[in-house]
Amino acid sequence: MAKKYIARDPRTGKPIQVSQSAKADASYEPVQGPWCALLPSDIMSLAEGTLEEREVRWKNDTLSMTRQHGVRGLSHVPQHMIRPAHALLLLAFEDEQPDVRIAALDVLPEFAVRRSDELFDWLSVLLDDDDPRVQKAASAALARAAPTFPSGVRSSLENELRSPSKERSQAAWSGLEALTKTWPDVVADHVDSLLLEPDVHLRRRAAKMINAIVSRKTSAVWDLVSWALNDEDAQVRKTVAKSLPRLAQQDVRMGTMFAERAIADVDADVRLSAIKTIQRLNRGHGRARDLILAGARSSDVRVRRACVELLPKLMSEDELRVLVDDLLKTETDKKIVETLMQYRFDAMLEGTEAEKNAALSPALAVPDIDKEVLLAQGKRVGMAPVEAVRTEAEPTPQPAERLPSAPATPERRPTQDELMGYHDDDDDFPPDDEPYM
Repeated sequence: MAKKYIARDPRTGKPIQVSQSAKADASYEPVQGPWCALLPSDIMSLAEGTLEEREVRWKNDTLSMTRQHGVRGLSHVPQHMIRPAHALLLLAFEDEQPDVRIAALDVLPEFAVRRSDELFDWLSVLLDDDDPRVQKAASAALARAAPTFPSGVRSSLENELRSPSKERSQAAWSGLEALTKTWPDVVADHVDSLLLEPDVHLRRRAAKMINAIVSRKTSAVWDLVSWALNDEDAQVRKTVAKSLPRLAQQDVRMGTMFAERAIADVDADVRLSAIKTIQRLNRGHGRARDLILAGARSSDVRVRRACVELLPKLMSEDELRVLVDDLLKTETDKKIVETLMQYRFDAMLEGTEAEKNAALSPALAVPDIDKEVLLAQGKRVGMAPVEAVRTEAEPTPQPAERLPSAPATPERRPTQDELMGYHDDDDDFPPDDEPYM
């Protein structure tokens, strides 16, 4: 048998961890045991009875293998020995020793993957064996083989599900639960027949299976939900109603339809599950909105409370206050009344000064470019203090060194004529000692 490939980190050699690992079905993989240490020829000889005993080393121990171990190891023989191994397995089913029959039942699910002729016929026979240990081994083989061979064990599974023995029926239900992961359509067929049984315990167990396959968007599953919601037993209706939120996530239309039926149920838990389904629905959907408004006036306090909590998400504040005034006229529950009063409260009209201010619209933000201009001018922006224009990275300028100044000259003050705009022009007038021409 080839070893399973394991991806490893080339630097460390450690296995690379993945987010999710696939789980193989137990019926596909042969169960490991000391019989794995036997040679194929020894397995065939021990199962046939020509070899009475063979010693092997297994986990640092020396063990003696007998016929029952040879039968148990028939699934480990190579492919060219499958046909004679299959014949030996059929002979082991009718052996007089119970241990040999138990070993044959233990190897049945994994051997059937390679060759399944007549194996499930013997399984149905050994389910009613006289030895209780053989019956228990047959029930375990049925549970292991169900996920892989639903058609081969169909009739046996139907009978075991209805068995009066608790151990046998429990093994069958375990096989049916494992079947939901591989063949959910087959599970729907089994649940369909179980919901028609007069035994209420069978119908309750069948209703639990609906939750495992409700995510399948098929008409068969929708029929099962519809029939279970109409069951006369309240526990059956409660169980299937818990699956409605998951159904609503897959199909809004069918979820709304079933929630409308469940919200009118006489049982309070069923109605509460309907409310949880409505919470998963698109509340803008017209039918879902009508269901919530109708639930706000329901006779059940829990339904009213759940629907009232959804009202703010359905309508505007003005519409909500009008509806609240109408609901307060008939509401008697104190908690619901307090919630409705909170919905009706208007901070703009009835609140304190701080609440009124908090309800006001905030002022528009000042653009960054305007802030920079105002700060550069030394002005304040809003209530913030004036910040220095200079950034931290810019160095602080040092005062310049004062150079020694030159001696000051006496300042000449202007005359009155100069202030009036008059001045003497020596070039235009002759000296005083010369006659003026």
